[in-house]
Amino acid sequence: MARSAKASSLKSTAVVVAALGFGWLAIELAFKPWLEKARAALTKSDPTQDPDDVVEEIETKKSSADGEDSDEL
Repeated sequence: MARSAKASSLKSTAVVVAALGFGWLAIELAFKPWLEKARAALTKSDPTQDPDDVVEEIETKKSSADGEDSDEL
């Protein structure tokens, strides 16, 4: 009886693992275009750069450029 229960639990485990694998594959295929775009964006991103700092640098450059324009007039 113990062998039957053990074999049954192994079959159940195999079925669950196969179902999870099939589900993952189905999601990968269904959302492939969006996943490729997301993965491409992640590879292009720089994790050491803070986007908030970039905005502040742009504003600083913009205000200094505005100051230079007023001096020339």
